Amino acid sequence: MGSSVVDLGPRLAVALVALTALAAVAGRLSGLGQDRPVVVAALRATVQLAAVSAVLLAVVRSLALSALFVLLMVVIAAVTAAGRATGLALRSPGSARRVRTAAAPVLAGAVPVVTLVLASGTVPLRGEAVIPIAGILVGGAMTATSLAGRRLREELAARRGEVEAALALGLLRADAVREVLRPAAATALVPPLDQTRTVGLVTLPGAFVGVLLGGGSPMEAGAAQLLVLVGLLAAQVAAVWTVVELVARGRLLPDVPR
Repeated sequence: MGSSVVDLGPRLAVALVALTALAAVAGRLSGLGQDRPVVVAALRATVQLAAVSAVLLAVVRSLALSALFVLLMVVIAAVTAAGRATGLALRSPGSARRVRTAAAPVLAGAVPVVTLVLASGTVPLRGEAVIPIAGILVGGAMTATSLAGRRLREELAARRGEVEAALALGLLRADAVREVLRPAAATALVPPLDQTRTVGLVTLPGAFVGVLLGGGSPMEAGAAQLLVLVGLLAAQVAAVWTVVELVARGRLLPDVPR
C-alpha cells in the first residue's frame, strides 16, 4: 500500500464492484426497490469523484480557485436542497427562485462556521485544507436544509388545519407556522446530535479515520474529528433555524396558509 491509505489498483475496483452488487442485491431482495438507484448512485459517485480529484490537483494550489470551487459546491447544494425540500423538479416553474431561497440556509449554516474555523487559525488558509472543511460543512448544511424542508412540507400537509386554526385565532402566519411546525423541523437535527453524542463510543467518523490512516496520531485525529462534529452541529442548527423562518414567511414552501 505504501504511503497511500487506499491501494489504487485492481483490488479497489473489485472491492467497489462487490460492494455495489451487495447493496443492489439487498435493495432488490428486501423489496425496497432500490437496486437500480444504488447502481446509478455508485456509478455517478465514481465518475464525479474521478473528475473532482483531477480538478482538485490544480485547484488546491490557488486560494482563489479554491474559493470558486467552494462556491460551486454551494450552488449544487442549493439546487439539491431546493428539490428535496419543496418536492419540485428543477425544470418546474420558479426553479431559480427556489434555488436562491434554498441557498440561504446553506449559506447561513456554512459561512459563519467556516469563517470562525479559518479565523481561529485552527485550519490553515490553504486550498487543500479549506476545500475539505468547507465541503463537509456545506454538505451538512445542505442535508439539514433538505431534511427540515421535507419534514415541514409533510407536517404542513398533515397539520394544515392546526395552522389555519391558529390563523383564525389571530396569530400572524409566521407565528402560527412556528408554533405548529417547529418541533417537526427539530427532527432534522437528530442525526448530527446522535453522531456527536456517540462519537468514539459507537462510530469513528471519516475525519478521525482519515487523519489516523494518513499517519496522524490518535490525539490529532480526535481533535480533527471534534472540530468537524461541533462545526457541523453549529452549521446544521443554523440551517434548520433558517429553514423554519423561510417557511414561516412563505418563502420556501409555496402552499403555506395565509
